[in-house]
Amino acid sequence: MACSNLGTAGVTGAILHQAGAIAYRIVAGEVRVLLMTSRETGRWIIPKGNIDSGSAPCAAAEQEAYEEAGVRGVVRSTPTVEVYLLRVTERLKKWPEKGERRLSWVSIDAAIGLVEEPGIAPLLQRLAEFEENLRPEQARPARRCSAAPGG
Repeated sequence: MACSNLGTAGVTGAILHQAGAIAYRIVAGEVRVLLMTSRETGRWIIPKGNIDSGSAPCAAAEQEAYEEAGVRGVVRSTPTVEVYLLRVTERLKKWPEKGERRLSWVSIDAAIGLVEEPGIAPLLQRLAEFEENLRPEQARPARRCSAAPGG
């Protein structure tokens, strides 16, 4: 099932429309979440950015994960404040913002302790509640977003 094309311009009046991705993968049977640093302050964050006019929010989330962290994947869940779970299926050697940020794959608990941006820790805490369902033996098929990032 593809995402619907519900995106709006990045800014509408005083409302900033952004989408993000909590990118994850399974390492040795455990869920690992991808964090990256912001360019300005070096704080640990998740990939997120503006939703371009005409883009689906989940496509924007996939695009930000590609541009900012060099990962591609499949959106797995319905959005929570337009932040999507992105099961990583590919790690790239080159991406648009390579060299501008540091990346780190950490446990969910470690990610909760590292993030400083308001609103991200509660999303990660929610992820921890259903971590068991993300492991391969319990995983449901992922849905593909309608637009692929990075061409």
